[in-house]
Amino acid sequence: MLAIKLQRVGKKHQPSYRFVVAPKRSKMAAPPVEDLGSYNPSSKATAINKDRVLHWMKIGAQPTVTVHNLFVKQGIVTAPTKAIKMKKKAAVEGGAAPAAPAAAAEKPAV
Repeated sequence: MLAIKLQRVGKKHQPSYRFVVAPKRSKMAAPPVEDLGSYNPSSKATAINKDRVLHWMKIGAQPTVTVHNLFVKQGIVTAPTKAIKMKKKAAVEGGAAPAAPAAAAEKPAV
């Protein structure tokens, strides 16, 4: 299964990305099937080969959620944006703060 993904390029703390077609489960260090364009998040500059993107999507390549949302912003895909699912942090209800007074209560005063 092919996917249209972002491949990070650029220096440390200066990210820049390429839109690439690659197998869905491949490592991004491997060479992609095709390079479709570039995206610079700091300047919001985007260069996309629209014809090739539509060609790969017609063949069956699925864009990732982030790539899909960027395509919607550029007007390449006419669909609503997708929500990005992020992992939630574990709720700390009975964490370190209540444990410290409980440990102090167990020590007998001398």
